[in-house]
Amino acid sequence: MKKYNMLTDSPGRSLFFFALPMILGNLFQQFYTTVDSIIVGQFVGEDALAAIGASYSLTTVFIMIAIGGGIGASVITSQYLGAGLFKKMKTSVYTALVSFLSVSVFLGLFGLIFSKVILQGLNTPENILSDAMLYLRIYFFGLPFLFMYNILSSIFNALGNSRTPLFLLIFSSLLNIVMDLVLVRGFGYGIAGAAVATVLAQGLSAVISFTILMGTLRGYGAADEDEKKQGMGECRPELRQAGVKEGVQRVEEGRTALFDIHMLGSMVKVAIPSMLQQSIVSIGMLLVQSVVNGFGSSVLAGYTAGMRIESICIVPMIASGNAVSTFTAQNLGAGAPERVKKGYQAAVKMVLAFAVVICLVLTLFHEEITRSFLDEGSGAAAFQTGNDYLSFIAFFFVCIGFKAITDGVLRGAGDVLVFTLANLLNLTIRVTFAFAFAPVLGVQAVWIAVPIGWTSNFLISLVRYLSGKWSEKRLIRK
Repeated sequence: MKKYNMLTDSPGRSLFFFALPMILGNLFQQFYTTVDSIIVGQFVGEDALAAIGASYSLTTVFIMIAIGGGIGASVITSQYLGAGLFKKMKTSVYTALVSFLSVSVFLGLFGLIFSKVILQGLNTPENILSDAMLYLRIYFFGLPFLFMYNILSSIFNALGNSRTPLFLLIFSSLLNIVMDLVLVRGFGYGIAGAAVATVLAQGLSAVISFTILMGTLRGYGAADEDEKKQGMGECRPELRQAGVKEGVQRVEEGRTALFDIHMLGSMVKVAIPSMLQQSIVSIGMLLVQSVVNGFGSSVLAGYTAGMRIESICIVPMIASGNAVSTFTAQNLGAGAPERVKKGYQAAVKMVLAFAVVICLVLTLFHEEITRSFLDEGSGAAAFQTGNDYLSFIAFFFVCIGFKAITDGVLRGAGDVLVFTLANLLNLTIRVTFAFAFAPVLGVQAVWIAVPIGWTSNFLISLVRYLSGKWSEKRLIRK
């Protein structure tokens, strides 16, 4: 497959072929979490599946924090890359790794200490509480590896390399599935086996990813003595492939720093709203979990099945938004805001195509999909809940697609205020609607609120995008 340059090639082609490995990689990531649920549901039982569902919303919040932090780092890294400032680009990478490793250790300890309190606060059914706690404690013990794995993937994407994360995700996904079968079905370790499989698979991938990244960064060296005399360096082939224009490398004085507090400040400025944006779905799931839990473990099992499929279906939308973010950051760093607008128009077409395919698949096969998660002994409420969830949400994924790519432009530009407010409104609508109307509509209120929140978020971000003020933002110092 040809390597497309985000700064010079067709915006539509470069966006699609950059987003494609991200989509495939995230699908593999969702695939093995889905296989976790299927294996546990089929070989352990409905209560074990419900326990994973009770844990899933919380664990996903932490991973989305990692992804949002990675996006904050990737925007800064992409802008330095587009500007040809490679020493500062490497400093931004080192700063991100040091900072977010510290954050992951803190969050892991927090989760280990307060997992029981959180589960009880979410009204987790008593019959699955102990299994859910066991799953969470194993998960939080390995959180630094899971966290850094996602940060490293975001950094590779910032460098214009979305293939390496794909290959590593395929590796970790297949390893996780094999270990699931061995630990859960073979040795009968139940829900603990599923948690251990996830931690070990992603932990090994994180170590491999870090090793590859360090080797990649060595390719971004300073200009040689002849280039310094000319004041401008030619861009080597491996740098051109990463998305850097010919002749764009600038000569920089001094050594590459391992940490820069000012860069960290710029990252945090983008990372916090990015964490919020990436976490909206998960935080919404977490906050309304008590609503679902109130209907019993059988409904929770069906909701878990539907939630897993929704997580898969939003992958191409979120990946398209993340690709737009990197595209925007690189082109603004290179001083080409008009290319960003062309890229956005191409992303709209991508999202529409994805939404049509998803709608058709879910409309035709939602019953078969739900049954794959549940064993023959599962109650009718579990099947009904999963079917109702999927048959409704199938028509609304275009809403989150438009939201994701519009947010992607604002995030890539570092224009975060309106973007943050829009995502907060999304979250508020979802939670308020679910709690207010669940007594009237039943558990259906939880997923009816979802497209209302997505659409409101999109419309607010769209107004900001159309204003053009995002193109005036500056995050890096050249």
